[in-house]
Amino acid sequence: MKFVAFERAKQGTGASRRLRITGRTPGIVYGGTAEPQLVELDHNALWHALKKEAFHSSILTMEMAGAESNVLLRDVQVHPYKQLILHIDFQRVDATTKLHMKVPLHFSGDENSQAIKAEGCIANHVISEIEVLCLPADLPEFVTVDLSGLKKGSSLYLSDIVLPKGVKAVTRGSNKNPVVVSVVVVAAAEAPAAEPALEAVAAKPAAKPAAKTAAKPAAKADAKPAAKTAKK
Repeated sequence: MKFVAFERAKQGTGASRRLRITGRTPGIVYGGTAEPQLVELDHNALWHALKKEAFHSSILTMEMAGAESNVLLRDVQVHPYKQLILHIDFQRVDATTKLHMKVPLHFSGDENSQAIKAEGCIANHVISEIEVLCLPADLPEFVTVDLSGLKKGSSLYLSDIVLPKGVKAVTRGSNKNPVVVSVVVVAAAEAPAAEPALEAVAAKPAAKPAAKTAAKPAAKADAKPAAKTAKK
């Protein structure tokens, strides 16, 4: 992707505030052998660019003062409740230096898997992006994950993902092979097993009120002698 930046002469909190009022966003470009450079960008153009996935995970072409250079988005500061970008950081790209970057995962083929089609399961995406190490020329915009082989009771691990040539996955912490996708059984798929028991209860005939019918004549028979004794 390509974007346009402009040189920024002033720095400081007051200067950045006045810059935002004019519809510009302050930023900085650092890295490589050159000194850090203050830049400013059109806020509206930057706002729409940040909505695109490629702006976050691919090498960007920055045009400034008629010259072009390759950079990576490294940090964005956004206002806590306003639609306002406060500051943005870019890093220069060296073609011979490997990069640590987070790359999004694109999942496909789950509708063709046995677990989804026939076994009443869903694919739970545990991880939506991975960190990779590679040269700038090998950096992928995204990594495709094929879910067509998922089966009930199975999981897809990081080691199962086929990465592009020259790209290596990087993990943090003690778990070197985290779960990327887990197969979860839908609760509704197991519900029909309880229906035969409910039908058996519904089909059971209600008990006849035989005891109540027999008790009424007996009560009348006991009442008559008591009434005759009262007249005497």
